[in-house]
Amino acid sequence: MSTIPSGNTRNTTEHEARKFKRSIGLMSNFSLGFTYLSPLTAVYSLFALAMTLAGPPSIWWILIAAGGQLLVAMVFGEVASQYPITGGLYPWSRILWGKKYAWIAAWVYLWALVVTITSIAEYSSTFVASLLGYEQTAINLLMTSVVLLLMMMAINLSGTKNLARVARIGFWCEIVSVIALGIYLLLFHRMQPISVIFDSMGVNASGGYMGAFMSASLLGLFMFFGFEACGNVAEEVQNASRKIPVAMILSIVFGAISAVISVLGYLLSYPNLHDIVSGKIQNPIPEILNNALGPMGEKIFIVVAVIAMLSCILSLQAALSRLLFSFSRDKMLPGSNWMAKISKHDVPDNAMIVSCALPLLICIWVYYQPDNLARITAFAVAGIYISFQMVVLAALRKRLQGWKPQGEWHIGRWGIWVNILALMYGLSGIYLLVQPGEGSFVDKWIVLIGLFIVVGSGALYMFIARPYSQKSNEQHYDLSAIKE
Repeated sequence: MSTIPSGNTRNTTEHEARKFKRSIGLMSNFSLGFTYLSPLTAVYSLFALAMTLAGPPSIWWILIAAGGQLLVAMVFGEVASQYPITGGLYPWSRILWGKKYAWIAAWVYLWALVVTITSIAEYSSTFVASLLGYEQTAINLLMTSVVLLLMMMAINLSGTKNLARVARIGFWCEIVSVIALGIYLLLFHRMQPISVIFDSMGVNASGGYMGAFMSASLLGLFMFFGFEACGNVAEEVQNASRKIPVAMILSIVFGAISAVISVLGYLLSYPNLHDIVSGKIQNPIPEILNNALGPMGEKIFIVVAVIAMLSCILSLQAALSRLLFSFSRDKMLPGSNWMAKISKHDVPDNAMIVSCALPLLICIWVYYQPDNLARITAFAVAGIYISFQMVVLAALRKRLQGWKPQGEWHIGRWGIWVNILALMYGLSGIYLLVQPGEGSFVDKWIVLIGLFIVVGSGALYMFIARPYSQKSNEQHYDLSAIKE
């Protein structure tokens, strides 16, 4: 399939006429989704918060969110199987509903990805600083984040094969640092009974323990997205119609298994969980690792963790660049002709440069206003959930109009029920994510404020510039042209 339609050759350059090469197999596609999902990053980021909010039972949110997102992945799998088109959420929304609807869904998803890349780069920089032993000042962390983003961009620009190779390395680092370590802790350093996962350890909230438990939902909700990246690179995947849905589901299943083993290892290997739940130990994972592995073992683990986090940034950049490319191929963004070019390395180079530049700019903003990092991270999760559910809703609407998925992978008559349950789960997740926090008015409602700004600016641009009315050759939406 040609990525730039050949029906209209006016102003077509050699770059624009290029097409992606199908060089990504099932393992690489799965690795891409898994390293973007990155259970290690989620557990490291939110373990302490979840324990202080709801105690050890917060581990159940991993399974709850995994189950819900597995339903979403099945809906995505049916759509991706029939429409294996680069860009994922954008072309799916466009086919299922329409151009304006797709614009808003992809616009929200785009900025959520940008912010997610920023937050992971910022978080990774603290690990790098700890590993190399330099002071974690604001300027040092900024420069480290910049270097990490540029390094991952360079690997992405070198070609899809290198992206696949690093994704596989990142996958094995995730396995070692999450599953292998968790099993080691459970086998050789267990100090707590398994029943501890039912012990709230005195945690409570204004709404009773259920309120406290609901507040810890971010542990699971933050973890289980990224599987959609398997579809973002659809035109680069071999036998995409069959393999992309399988890769998505494997990402969820392996993510859940590894996260549960990891959190169980941390919980059952530490002798005094009350100190973690009470907040007395504010950064518990290094304490747990040092207690179990010693200083040298902890250092080795950090090296493996850094590699896994860098692979996560790499996968995120790849997903964002393909989204920008897909948007630009339909002339939906300023500078579309420039971003819709594919290089001799079979990569949308210019879209990749933008995918690195936007997070860099936000890193600089965070340098001047560091308190905003937590705020924009909260927006990112909600934004991704909303864009996901826009696809799920569009698929359900299409089914009710008589659409029956015709790809090589589908779930038959159960599809409608899976679609409904996926929508119910997603709406519940969005409700939990937009709940007000604590502090000032902005802090309480930062998620809704961020969504209002992003959706408002996107809608304003859409109605003023009318990108949906731009004429573009759309052969890539023709089912008969989607061939392996």
